[in-house]
Amino acid sequence: MGAAGSKLEKALGDQFPEGERYFGLENFGNTCYCNSVLQALYFCAPFREQLLEYYANSKNTGDAEENLLTCLADLFTQISSQKKKTGVIAPKRFVQRLKKQNELFRSYMHQDAHEFLNFLLNELVDILEKEAQAVKSEPETSSPPEKTANGPKHAQANGVSKEPLVTWVHKNFQGILTNETRCLQCETVTARDETFFDLSLDIEQNSSITSCLKNFSSTETLNAEDKFFCDKCCSLQEAQKRMKIKKPPHILVIHLKRFKYIEQLGRYKKLSYRVVFPLELKLSNTVEDADIEYSLFAVVVHVGSGPNHGHYVSLVKSHNHWLFFDDENVEMIDESAVQTFFGSTQEYSSNTDHGYILFYESIGASNNKS
Repeated sequence: MGAAGSKLEKALGDQFPEGERYFGLENFGNTCYCNSVLQALYFCAPFREQLLEYYANSKNTGDAEENLLTCLADLFTQISSQKKKTGVIAPKRFVQRLKKQNELFRSYMHQDAHEFLNFLLNELVDILEKEAQAVKSEPETSSPPEKTANGPKHAQANGVSKEPLVTWVHKNFQGILTNETRCLQCETVTARDETFFDLSLDIEQNSSITSCLKNFSSTETLNAEDKFFCDKCCSLQEAQKRMKIKKPPHILVIHLKRFKYIEQLGRYKKLSYRVVFPLELKLSNTVEDADIEYSLFAVVVHVGSGPNHGHYVSLVKSHNHWLFFDDENVEMIDESAVQTFFGSTQEYSSNTDHGYILFYESIGASNNKS
């Protein structure tokens, strides 16, 4: 990687961002699903900052047991504190811990990057919540729970309050969806909220993220055997249902459902559809109907024609430069190259590199409220 590293340094020249590090990650036999997601998370600036801060604080307390969160924080700290600007790091401890924690990732089979991202974020939240609980159950100490995990200020010590803890992982990735169902008989609207860390969108050929989001929020009529039980009418009624984004997240993660189960084939098939994802995205299907602007900063790309084999790479935007991460290799790419990962209009195309998970950060401080 020495040559590739120096090539990247040459390409950036005096534009190499101050204090930034661009390191490839070693592949331990089919761990590209993990490497590609880790690179996207490393270049998610607010997440990285808070993780490094958490690690610095937990090292001060000195009694942190090893878990997936400490392994991830240790890896990010290792990368950010390298003397060299470029190179390769082996995320050995992290991968070992991941396999120990979840048997799903133990085999050398092709794994799903989206499943890994989902597992990782939920696991980090569990660890932070347990730590906050442990601090709360201790006798009065000088460090309140909100110090440990940026928790809510009104958490009650006696456990009566079921107020969920808001960790820094939530503050970055969590959004709220509201599921509205309107009874067509009495017009009563029932709304049910649910939280999300990412949105999984159905895709169509020759479409865009904007049209996929519109479909996600389109109105569906519940009738025949799908009727809705209306509490006001006390009976099953025809109804209209729609999903809206009530609270958009600071970091919007969009998962394109490229793997579809085909009944006739009895297996999953990869959809290579062309789905345009813009560098700047306006989110309009929100409850407030206020357009929220997002900027694309990372793409996890699935390379290959089928769901059970292939490879993952990632594209990352850092300090206005786009970089291509393929396990150990890191190179600079032109912004215009991003569109080569939209997908293809023909079913059988030689281009099998398709955007799979998209990471957008909201533009403007107004959305960074906790």
